[in-house]
Amino acid sequence: MDIQQHIRQLAQGSATLGVAYVGVANGLLEALAEGSATAEDLAHRTATDAGYVARWADAAYAFELLDEEGGRFSLTELGRAFLRDAPGTAMPMAVQAVLGAHMAERAATFTATGERPGESVLGERESILPLFGPMLEATFGPMFDAHVLPGVPVFSQVDAEGGVAVDLGCGNGWYLRRLARRFQGLRGIGLDAIEENVRQAQRRAEEEGVADRLSFRVGDISHFAVAEPVDLIAMNRAMHHVWADRERVLRVLRDHLKPGGAAVIWEPAWPADRAALRHPSRRGMAFQNLSEHVQGNHFLRPEELADALAGVGLEPEIHRFLEGNEAVVVGRRPA
Repeated sequence: MDIQQHIRQLAQGSATLGVAYVGVANGLLEALAEGSATAEDLAHRTATDAGYVARWADAAYAFELLDEEGGRFSLTELGRAFLRDAPGTAMPMAVQAVLGAHMAERAATFTATGERPGESVLGERESILPLFGPMLEATFGPMFDAHVLPGVPVFSQVDAEGGVAVDLGCGNGWYLRRLARRFQGLRGIGLDAIEENVRQAQRRAEEEGVADRLSFRVGDISHFAVAEPVDLIAMNRAMHHVWADRERVLRVLRDHLKPGGAAVIWEPAWPADRAALRHPSRRGMAFQNLSEHVQGNHFLRPEELADALAGVGLEPEIHRFLEGNEAVVVGRRPA
């Protein structure tokens, strides 16, 4: 295959994800999962504009997300793969493709000026934010269930004691909901700065039957308050966002832990050797780190995080997963 043909194939794949994203963001794919429809009927089902839906249906047909017969559209196997509840759903890939294109444009603009506007850039695309929590859950939830929960002993210890876990920046509550489903004795408090995330988390907890042990409220690392010290405080893919203020943040975590309690920090594991970034499993991390620079952040080596935990008096341990690409660093407060 010559390089031009290879690039054309990459471009077609990107376009497929773009078309899928429009269907995901507007509920079009989910509506078609209920049954075939004309473009006009589909627009009515989803309360969207008929003209846009007609053009989208043509594009989705062209990229084999939809079939058509007698003017009615239905999902293909490929189209069904992007449904939110599909096994191993491809929905996050569609969201990440559009978010990645947005962040690449921002990086291209700010490379000339050096500007790093922070996390506000995530809010510049209105359709992305409502999908952010579901994207994270679909991407990391199965990994959490299969690798992190059985691989980090502190979870079962908190469960055995009927302890309390706090999730800072809980999003749609997926981390605590999965913890509560796995460990029946564990209770949880989720804090997030965005009210819609809190509402979504509480609703999902009620749907899953774990709301009696979980509560969600507006709050963040700067407005962190619990009635008494807790057994576990989790930060998921968030520590690199506050790394510049790490000593204060880690002291806040330490001071809210019981003796013997643990801070549990899950981060992408930035490799010590640049050559490791060439591995296909790490290329996405390298691109995301460029996006993080726009937001004023950068990814961390697990050893950096362990040293910082030790610096505030917590006893660190590093757990690595997925060929070393993911790290959960636990910092225990001495009993």
